[in-house]
Amino acid sequence: MGHGGNVIDELVTDHREVEEFFGRIERLPSGDKDRKVYADQATMELVRHSVAEEEYLYPAVRKHMAGGDALADKEIDDHSKAEQIMKDLEGRDADDPEFDRLIGMLMSEIRSHVADEEENLFPKLRAACSADTLDNLGDKVRQAKRMAPTRPHPSAPNKPPANKLLAPGAGLVDRMRDALTGRGKKD
Repeated sequence: MGHGGNVIDELVTDHREVEEFFGRIERLPSGDKDRKVYADQATMELVRHSVAEEEYLYPAVRKHMAGGDALADKEIDDHSKAEQIMKDLEGRDADDPEFDRLIGMLMSEIRSHVADEEENLFPKLRAACSADTLDNLGDKVRQAKRMAPTRPHPSAPNKPPANKLLAPGAGLVDRMRDALTGRGKKD
């Protein structure tokens, strides 16, 4: 979290980190308790990443890109689907029969979303924005990720200004819960 560079570099690095967690999950046998640890770590990163995109990236897409409203709406819809899967996965242990189905759905949804962003959205954004704009967005995204929630909140607002007002408070509560429960940590 917080890698530096412009917004595209920052978000692509996040994508690679999540894919690393997915790879770890896939390399472990079904029912292995570490699959849950890696699923929690992936979820924590995905939620922070999604919140930052919704706060800063998608408003920039709306502002700077032709057809930006439709693009941003599609990306937010993708986030909503993934967030509901993460919420359903949150209460499942690795040996729960539903865990494998849900983690498979999440990986498929995220991989499709990442491919779409990296192949379509990011090149168009790079063409539409100046280097300074992309750098400034990178700084804002890094700041948002530091304050963002770490647990899925599917019913929370996903568009400014409400999301910018509510995310830091939810993030504080989530980080406290994570610290108290050891969520995302190996034994």
